[in-house]
Amino acid sequence: MNMEDLPGLLDALIQSWENEVLEFKRAGDGYSTNDIGKYFSALANEANLRNRERAWLVFGVDNRSREVVGTDYRPEPERLQGLKMQLSEGADPSVTLRDIHELRHERGRVLLFEIPAAPLGMPIAWKGHYYARSGESLTHLGLDKLDEIRSQVGAGDWSAQLVADATADHLDASALSRARDSFAKKHANRFDADEVMRWPLETFLDRAKLTRDGQITRTTLLLLGKPESAHLLSPHPAQMTWKLEGPERAYEHFGLPFLLNSSALYQKIRNIQIRILPENELLATELAKYDQKIVLEALHNCIAHQDYGRCGRIVVTEYPDRIVLENEGSFFEGRPEDYLTGTKTPRRYRNPFLAQAMAELNMIDTMGYGIYAMHLAQARRYFPMPDYDLSEPQAVKMTIHGRIVDPAYSRLLLQKTDLSLVEILALDRVQKKLPLDDVMVKQLRRAGLIEGRRPNLHVSAFVAKATATQADYIRTRGQDDDFYKKLILDFLAKFGSASRKDVDQLLWGKLSDALDEDQKRNKISNLLNNLSRGGEIWNAGSRKAPTWRIAEKDAE
Repeated sequence: MNMEDLPGLLDALIQSWENEVLEFKRAGDGYSTNDIGKYFSALANEANLRNRERAWLVFGVDNRSREVVGTDYRPEPERLQGLKMQLSEGADPSVTLRDIHELRHERGRVLLFEIPAAPLGMPIAWKGHYYARSGESLTHLGLDKLDEIRSQVGAGDWSAQLVADATADHLDASALSRARDSFAKKHANRFDADEVMRWPLETFLDRAKLTRDGQITRTTLLLLGKPESAHLLSPHPAQMTWKLEGPERAYEHFGLPFLLNSSALYQKIRNIQIRILPENELLATELAKYDQKIVLEALHNCIAHQDYGRCGRIVVTEYPDRIVLENEGSFFEGRPEDYLTGTKTPRRYRNPFLAQAMAELNMIDTMGYGIYAMHLAQARRYFPMPDYDLSEPQAVKMTIHGRIVDPAYSRLLLQKTDLSLVEILALDRVQKKLPLDDVMVKQLRRAGLIEGRRPNLHVSAFVAKATATQADYIRTRGQDDDFYKKLILDFLAKFGSASRKDVDQLLWGKLSDALDEDQKRNKISNLLNNLSRGGEIWNAGSRKAPTWRIAEKDAE
């Protein structure tokens, strides 16, 4: 949303005034985070029930006079953005604000919190309690509304259907143990792990959203069923297949339980160490051909979004230079490129009951971050971006690359660590000879990242021809962002606070020698901003003279 759109949006919201998907508050700096969480739950649930894409909580408008009065709630940008993490930690399932829009109105500062609607079949709770609205009042979500939301995963959801003849004896003991452990880790802030292990089986399965009122569902069997229980899902094969293509050929089928066998399938992939840069241009570094988290994220997405009604299997084909994952059914909500920035949240799921259970077991998230995370992780490994093929109307194919397409692209990512994901995605299109819009071409050319003329654009040879020693290489390569962030957090933990000068002195000599002074300053700014947006630190000073401190995550 553009800044120029905000005044018109505010006027429209004031005209419509308070209803079940809109709330106005004066809200000072001390406004309770717990109360915001309650409104977050209520407004998200009401938006779902009214088939709205979003709801709004507005600070800085008097809820009686309908006049803008301004708010001083969290005036520091870092503290304001830290609210997102606090809401995500208290919400179940773990969702957060779409965005926080700040409007400098002539009568004062106004904050517009954009709240996503609860996903179909998944009411949003705050600290274990479901909330709703009754007119302008905040109240608990009644059984009628709770049932209405949960019934959205009824007859139309293949994964939610009960399996009449299935009992706990059809579940795999190892899968159940893994499920309890995964659930306990995900909900460590709510339940003690020993408590989760002591729950009766029926209690655990219901709380993990694997069963319905104690009865076994298709989801329960898919994720936790014994291999010999697959006949209960007939005629649906409930199968994943690994296939090797190339000079050697092989295959293996994997059935229930998917919770364990997705990792077993990954182990079949020949994940050798490869050199990502030619030795005659820069000292080569070695990485695993495939990142386990990326492959499992992709495979779990196939499981969650498969159209099981088509009676097909998930196929993972390993070629010498890539992995191709295929699942039945069209891409269900939007297109893959909609999720590249990590800002789009899907409103619908093909298998909402299955998606919720997988989220409870930490296999996937339900906010659309998976595609974004896979692209970001692949970029951090200097590899080409994943590709999607939607040419078949009832199938989705995703390719994870295990080789370098253009060495110049990888060298650029290795040395220019401040590139945005948008720029990396554009450079990936250049190396793959895919079309790119004129605006992005100009931006990349202006930054010196690409050379040549259409249609023969290519990634710039950013790294000088190397006569580099091993020491030169280490100095130019630098460290990953987590290393620098830990240094900042350790400094703050020891000394309590840090100015920007302190942070510069801490990191300057440790950054890559390939960066010039401006790039180093930008790199440090990006590290601080990422820590701040993640709710780990906040600025107790001003924008011009910041004083960074460790955030108190439980503060309200």
